[in-house]
Amino acid sequence: MPKDEVALMQHVHDEHAEVLWRFCLSLVGHDRARAEDVTQETLLRAWRHGAILDSPPAAVRSWLFTVARNIVIDDWRGRRARPETSVAEVPEQRRAVEDDESDRLLLSWVVAEALTHLSEDHRTVLLECYYRGRPVAEVARRLGVPPGTVKSRTHYALRALRLALEEMGMSA
Repeated sequence: MPKDEVALMQHVHDEHAEVLWRFCLSLVGHDRARAEDVTQETLLRAWRHGAILDSPPAAVRSWLFTVARNIVIDDWRGRRARPETSVAEVPEQRRAVEDDESDRLLLSWVVAEALTHLSEDHRTVLLECYYRGRPVAEVARRLGVPPGTVKSRTHYALRALRLALEEMGMSA
């Protein structure tokens, strides 16, 4: 591995490994050994997909969290398909994956980061219409623009948000 790749991987490890391990720990029902395995596999996949490492830190972290979550889900699905797996393990892992609030937290971080890539007008209409739940007429009145402008901005803002999320490695 070239020296600059080693330094980049070391930087990614220093910046994200501890938080990633804690996230993995919550995904696997606080099984420390399993969390370490998932963390190592996630970092290995990051090294194999080196292009992601040049992204902004928030995008790298969201990518790492998504990969870790997918590793846990894939493992759970594999165990579920093999009848020799202990039946007692599966419900605990299912709860850890399905009931975990970490997914919502991760998604909110990713969306918040993606919103920073939008223009002020687009960000404002999305926050007013979706986050605050205000009707188009009220948003139009608050912004001093016609309702059609609010609708148009919302349409293009959602397209821009989708593009920003795709650039961050999230697929719709």
